[in-house]
Amino acid sequence: MTVDRRRLFAAFAGAASVATASQPALARRVQQTGALPQGDAPTYRDIAPRGAIDGAALGLRPNAAEDQTKAFQRAIDDAAAARAVLQLGPGRYRAGELKLPPHAAVAGVAGATHITLSAGANLISASGGEYIRLSGLILDGADAPLPQQSGLIHLAQVQSLRIVDCAIANCGGNGIALEAAVGEVAGNTISAADAAIFSLDARGLKISGNHVRGAGNNGILVWRSAPGDDGTLVIDNRIENIANKAGGSGQYGNAVNVFRANNVIVRGNRIANAAFSAVRGNTASNLQIVGNTCTGLGEVALYAEYGFEGAVIANNIVDGAALGIAVTNFNRGGRLAVVQGNLLRNLVARRPAGADPNDAFGIGIGVEADTVVSGNVVENAAYAGIAAGWGAYLRDVAISANIVRGADYGITVSVAPGAGASVIADNLISGARRGAIVGMEWQKPVTGDLATDGAARYAQLSISGNRVR
Repeated sequence: MTVDRRRLFAAFAGAASVATASQPALARRVQQTGALPQGDAPTYRDIAPRGAIDGAALGLRPNAAEDQTKAFQRAIDDAAAARAVLQLGPGRYRAGELKLPPHAAVAGVAGATHITLSAGANLISASGGEYIRLSGLILDGADAPLPQQSGLIHLAQVQSLRIVDCAIANCGGNGIALEAAVGEVAGNTISAADAAIFSLDARGLKISGNHVRGAGNNGILVWRSAPGDDGTLVIDNRIENIANKAGGSGQYGNAVNVFRANNVIVRGNRIANAAFSAVRGNTASNLQIVGNTCTGLGEVALYAEYGFEGAVIANNIVDGAALGIAVTNFNRGGRLAVVQGNLLRNLVARRPAGADPNDAFGIGIGVEADTVVSGNVVENAAYAGIAAGWGAYLRDVAISANIVRGADYGITVSVAPGAGASVIADNLISGARRGAIVGMEWQKPVTGDLATDGAARYAQLSISGNRVR
């Protein structure tokens, strides 16, 4: 099919001039009345209208048997040059290694427009550019293996990115791989052989409202090449059935993994059935893990570990894990946290294959340094409701106003040589089978019940006002 591009661009220019011509009139009405007329609330189209062109007009044919990569690439380039949306009708299109230039926008009919990988290292990619949009597409990887740290959709150095209302299926590696991205990934459904979404060195990214329903190794990864500010928002996603096919002791099998990325917020997610952690922060300072509901975790549900400074873990629900919350690795600089208002239950005495056999299990909350643990409820922990310190690695921990029900030990606290100060006050401990508050040297209990007697022997401890029954 031959397309007269000059006529096409002229048509787009005319459509844009009509759309923008309405703006001065709207501005005059606002000046005259002091308010927007009813029904004239500004939208994205008011600010930056974009016309649309049917992909068929640019030579694309749904349900064609042949590979349409060349025609597809021309259509993407022509629509982007015209600042228009390439609108695809229902049907299947076969292509590979499509490249998105600046202002590329490809839209389909949700649930009906399929683009299937025919060959190559990815289906869609971009390097640089801005105002790139993908929406309403089913992006099918045909189960073809993909390079590591790449993705079926691989976008680098892109600003004002939006991937919305798409489905990614049959992906033989990472689903969406982003490098230094600015924008939003929202409302997508993703399954992948490796990670569903892998972000590296983000510069202003929001990952929201997605449904990750099955991933071979990780759900959502927020990583940086070196520790630094990231600020990604991971909010209101549904993440379930995350496996650990690659093995290891926690590098894989996590619903959300934040690595070296500071100032990240993980909020309001529904996480179910992850081989290791629901949220795992590694060397991630100022991490907020807030208001997530997490069930069926194999290892530590909510983790702040290694060289971080600052974590808030608040108002989460954890039901079923080896350990509910861990704030750890003071030996490597991990410190400074608030653990508040969480509900943790059914902490079991087992860890997944590959975990360090010396790691703790059956614990509601474990903390080490410069941390407040307040207002939490822990029920049915196989070993301890709350554990403060590990050998000498304990400093400035306050444990107050918590409820612990049904554990071997209500609260354990390190009294090993070199362990620092702790305040344990005004907690309610019910049904502790082996002691309400017990001093530990590493893994060994070495005191009686300090809730009733013997706390005075340890000058670094302040234990008062606890209710035991």
